[in-house]
Amino acid sequence: QVQVVESGGGLVQAGGSLRLSCRASGRTFNYAVGWFRQTPGKEREFVAAMNWNGRNTSYADSVKGRSTISRDDAESTVYLQMDSLKPEDTALYYCAVGHFRSTSAFRSTLSYDSWGQGTQVTVSS
Repeated sequence: QVQVVESGGGLVQAGGSLRLSCRASGRTFNYAVGWFRQTPGKEREFVAAMNWNGRNTSYADSVKGRSTISRDDAESTVYLQMDSLKPEDTALYYCAVGHFRSTSAFRSTLSYDSWGQGTQVTVSS
């Protein structure tokens, strides 16, 4: 079992930046990490993901070019750098860990075994 804790959310003005962190503990080897977000009344949506060795990444069209996912395995931490933030990026952001290899599984919430509690990102206009 993997425990996942997100941090780094906050209130930022449109055009600003945030770096979200996701720290995993427990069974932390060969795992893929995904970031998802959710707003009230809507389904959780995919934001970005990275595979177990960091060689493959994927981004939602809505954040592509504005966000970068990276990992520091020595710290068991994955980061999501978000730039040029927009009010529509406002959401509760979740980090999730999954022990799968296929990059085609990146975008499905069902692929991930462990989830954090979320960190709130609010972008003001």
